[in-house]
Amino acid sequence: MTTSTAGIQLNTRRRWLADTVELLSSMRFAISLLTLISIASVVGTVLKQNEPMPNYVNQFGPFWFELFGKLGLYSVYSTWWFLMIMGFLVLSTSLCISRNAPKMLKDMRSWRENVREQSLRNFHHKAEWSAPLSREAFTQEMVNRVAANGYKVKVVAKENATLIAAKQGAANKWGYIFAHSAIVVICVGGLLDSDLPIRFQQWFQGKSPFAGNGVIAQIPAQHRLGLSNPTFRGNTLIPEGGSSNTAIIQQQNGVLIQDLPITIKLNKFIIDYYSTGMPKLFASEVTVTDHETGKTFPATIKVNEPLLYKGLAVYQSSFDDGGSKLKLTGFPMVGPGSQTFPLSGEVGASTPLHNDKGNEYTVEWSGFRPFNVENMAQGGQDLRAVNTNKSFNQKLTDGIDQRFGSAAKNNKTKDLKNVGPSVQYKLRDKTGQAREYHNYMQPVLADGAYVFLTGMRDSPSEPFRYLRIPADDDDSVAEWMRLRAAILNPELRALAAKSFAQRAMPGAPDGDKLRGQLADSALKGMEIFAGDGKESGYVAISRFLEKLPPAEQEKAADIFMKILNGSMWDLWQAAREKDNLKPVDADEKHARFLQLATNAVADAFFYGAPVYLQLREFEEVKASVFQVTRAPGKNVVYLGCFLLVLGVFSMLYIRERRLWVWIRSDDRGAHALMAMSSQRKTIDFDREFETLKGRLTQAGAPQH
Repeated sequence: MTTSTAGIQLNTRRRWLADTVELLSSMRFAISLLTLISIASVVGTVLKQNEPMPNYVNQFGPFWFELFGKLGLYSVYSTWWFLMIMGFLVLSTSLCISRNAPKMLKDMRSWRENVREQSLRNFHHKAEWSAPLSREAFTQEMVNRVAANGYKVKVVAKENATLIAAKQGAANKWGYIFAHSAIVVICVGGLLDSDLPIRFQQWFQGKSPFAGNGVIAQIPAQHRLGLSNPTFRGNTLIPEGGSSNTAIIQQQNGVLIQDLPITIKLNKFIIDYYSTGMPKLFASEVTVTDHETGKTFPATIKVNEPLLYKGLAVYQSSFDDGGSKLKLTGFPMVGPGSQTFPLSGEVGASTPLHNDKGNEYTVEWSGFRPFNVENMAQGGQDLRAVNTNKSFNQKLTDGIDQRFGSAAKNNKTKDLKNVGPSVQYKLRDKTGQAREYHNYMQPVLADGAYVFLTGMRDSPSEPFRYLRIPADDDDSVAEWMRLRAAILNPELRALAAKSFAQRAMPGAPDGDKLRGQLADSALKGMEIFAGDGKESGYVAISRFLEKLPPAEQEKAADIFMKILNGSMWDLWQAAREKDNLKPVDADEKHARFLQLATNAVADAFFYGAPVYLQLREFEEVKASVFQVTRAPGKNVVYLGCFLLVLGVFSMLYIRERRLWVWIRSDDRGAHALMAMSSQRKTIDFDREFETLKGRLTQAGAPQH
């Protein structure tokens, strides 16, 4: 290879390197990076981050879940591409500062005294005048006048002339340096507080998330982060009387255990409520023990008042249940049986459940709340199954939707009330399928009647749909459970049909035949309402009536419902007689109860559980949820914000001005040529020039 060829290649590499540096440090490259960061931030704001993966599957479906997962959209701020963009932004801004800051600093120090008289005449803002003074005396007077207006002045001797160079606001250049440096500092602080240190430990130290179940103290070391971990953000749940020396860091496919240098013991959790029952204040009284020194001290952690100790910040994040003890009564929801049974549980644990058909279930107690604030304003919603102003099918649809839905469906008006304790649990069968239930302990007033609310949903992403069981005279579900069991008892249905026919037609001619036909119709109606295991309630009735000609459906529906409602009353009385109870009074109150009870029996087909669990007693155990953080980049970000504010104010409110006065001798004494410039040509600058010109020309009249 010849020397000339090597030189050409070297020059090519240098040009390529220079072009690369120019691109990386250019404004267009930085703006592109900021645009990408903004888009990523929008995604991270709209899409909830670091949620359990099943939540995303339920929300987006398998295809989009997998695609979004590969893009890292479930943890945008810790993905490799987001961290890479941040790194390039730091590199780009740093190169920009390194290229331009020396030039700016040099320009700030310079006086720009290498100007010529002719170049000053080309300025837009200029003036000339003569004064009957010697050049030396005139120069001194001009220096005094310029300095009096806040300018720094330098006198430069020129050939047959004297130049006064002045400047003001040169610190404006610091604004650009501070603003660009702030971007670097803030990004570095953000990277310090990101998941990057944890990712390095996963890449190079073999750390991996733990996806199983077990005692925290027994989780292997490869799933634990040591005390030297520089930055983390985790949560720890501590029940009253309990303690913790670890924090849980959520990951996409599990959790990492962060060991803490302190042990936090929760002595008491304090919570105050408004009159509506909504939380007003919650705080934790804790005892902290330092593992290194053995020092123990009390502390109170409140919302917005964290515990700060040795680089750790412990925030009061929220509160939860710490394992409350529950006692419930189980009522069968399938078959004609009505025998109740006791059941106990503890929040966070599970209880096996067996029914009379040999099916095995597990009750997973997921939550207990002693207070529940609900919007009980129903806006006049009609809970009845039948509305004579609508078609029969529409009546059934509206009735089911109004009753088997949200516990408080109307969002337009608000009537916030504390409706008492509730328990939440999952009922899991032996195949692993589970439904989640939410049961209130006390009856709730809804549309003029007290009902027990029991909610059901198939997945956590769905809202609860509530079955409304009317409360009886004893404020219990016993009468409804009796009616539910009776409708599935063929013997009681037959007795009720005969009783209804006798009561409806006590002395009619050919009574036996007509009563027999009416009894058969009543029995048929109750059998359809009870269902065949596939459909029941009003849905089954609707399917039956659809077989009739459309012109006859409305009339048949009215007759059918009158017979059904009447026979349900006799069925209720037959069930009470079977249990050796007195008949109830036939009044408006009990008629209202029967209508609501019939509606609830129809809805119970959708309940999907073999039992209804009603909370009877509880022993609440409170727990506090703390967020434990170590954020060394926080102070770095604060410094960056300070520099950013300082830089922006410097650029906006400090204006750089340059002033030159060229003085030479003439036949009248001394002749002055004044010129002035600024980075931004504004009206204020024009006014300042006119003011300064007037002050400097007082020694003599200006000549243009």
